[in-house]
Amino acid sequence: MTTRQTLRISASDLDELLTTLEVRFVALTECLVSPGHVLQMGGADAPGIHYNISGRGRMLVRNDPPIELKPHTLIIVPPNAPFRMEVAAAGKSSAHLRAVDGRLQTAGPDGVRRVVAGEGTPEIILICGFFHAAYGSSTDLFAALSTPIVEEFDASDRLDHALKAALAELISQEAGAGAMSSALLKQVIVALLRRSLQSANHWAERFSMLSDRQIARAFAAMAAHPGAAHTTQSLADLAHLSRSAFMSRFTDTVGRPPMIVLRDLRMRQAAQQLKNGTFSVDQVARNAGYESRSSFVRAFRKVYDTDPSHYRIETKSAHGTVEA
Repeated sequence: MTTRQTLRISASDLDELLTTLEVRFVALTECLVSPGHVLQMGGADAPGIHYNISGRGRMLVRNDPPIELKPHTLIIVPPNAPFRMEVAAAGKSSAHLRAVDGRLQTAGPDGVRRVVAGEGTPEIILICGFFHAAYGSSTDLFAALSTPIVEEFDASDRLDHALKAALAELISQEAGAGAMSSALLKQVIVALLRRSLQSANHWAERFSMLSDRQIARAFAAMAAHPGAAHTTQSLADLAHLSRSAFMSRFTDTVGRPPMIVLRDLRMRQAAQQLKNGTFSVDQVARNAGYESRSSFVRAFRKVYDTDPSHYRIETKSAHGTVEA
């Protein structure tokens, strides 16, 4: 039995993957923990992002070894992983910590969703949230993450500014707040993955999507140009693999066969173009690589459970821009 060597993804392929990555918040919260307290949080079906703005403490994810919290520590917690943040009181062990369930707290009078453990001045202040970073409906970059990612940044990286601005956008509820907060979060994710290329551990290879350089190259081409005339053979050639080896490795790495993933990428592009209203349905179909409108409609219905024309009407109605 031979073992396939893991090669680092190239900077150019990673750049293409990041350009086409869609990032959005599920929730964003300010977390404050005072000495002698532990803030307990349950897992969610999305990965968590936690940035320690100030103070020192520690985070424990499931029963894994503690993670030291220092200023500008960034932690990505896997989906469905409960975690807690704790700050010991001077001269006392962790056995004396007072537990607070953060899931029971709600937004404060200023509109900020804030979870607090303890009274008085907090020792650690974090911005915490859950998010999705995906390519279409079937491929989430962090979905298969099994262990936390920990990276140390510093004030000059200004990640705290991006996350504070994202929190302010969500609180404002102004037009475009969701898009702006997502753009700010993407800045943080890009900084995180860029740091990975400089890391000796190269933790990005924990992601199945990035663990196989040849498959990542083919996927990057699909994500960047979903409407191109891709075939299994052309993608296998791009990956420098035989057709059968490519099919097997792509499915093993990404979790679904390449043509199913390509369909979802094409439908993601089509949905965006339908929302924008610039192209007719026939043009959207051609842009997505379909010569036949009927085959495009069938594919779109499989992903979005509605016809493209109805999707366009429903989207415009939701934004109050339905045309006669």
